[in-house]
Formats: sequence, C-alpha cells, structure tokens
Amino acid sequence: MAEERGTVGVPEERTVIDAAADLLQTVVDWLREEAEALLRDKITLPLQRLGLTVASAWAAAFLLILGVCFIAVGLLLLLAEWLTWPGALLAIGGVLVLGSVIFTIIKMRSMQR
Repeated sequence: MAEERGTVGVPEERTVIDAAADLLQTVVDWLREEAEALLRDKITLPLQRLGLTVASAWAAAFLLILGVCFIAVGLLLLLAEWLTWPGALLAIGGVLVLGSVIFTIIKMRSMQR
C-alpha cells in the first residue's frame, strides 16, 4: 500500500525525436511571426493608406462636382436673362464639355510619359 500512495512517476527522458520536434515547432512559430509582421508592414498598412487616399479623393471629387453643378446653375440663371434659356444652356454646356476635353488631353499626355 505504501507503494501505491507514495510512488512518484519516473520522468520521461527526452529523446532526440522530441528535441527535433520542439526545434521544428520553434522554427515554425518564428516563421509564422515573421511572415505576419512582414505581411502587416509590407501589404496591410500600405493598402489601408491607399484605401484612405482613394476614399478622400472620391469625397473631394464628389464635392467638386457638386460645386460645379451649383456654379453652373447659378451661371445658367444669370446668363438666361442676357442670352435667353437656349443660349445660356449652350454656353454652360459648351464650357463644361471644353473643360472635360482639355482635362482628358492633359491626363492622356501625362500618362504617356
């Protein structure tokens, strides 16, 4: 009975296979941490910054378009008194189309360089 209560298990000896498995697990953990850090630094953070930049550009473009629309309506009302409605619409539309053509030409030239 004394043997049953007071027995202490013999500690297992570490084998070469256990040591190799531990070393392999340590290497795998280290590689996982390095890959995660590299992914976060080189891919995730730049994509987040790019997303914020694109969202800001869209917001700025929307506000610019809204402002151009208000200016066009104001000029339309002002020019309608001087040129009649068809003349005012033609003048405002012509200026907007001419502006978009100039912008497109400048953008295409800068992309070709």
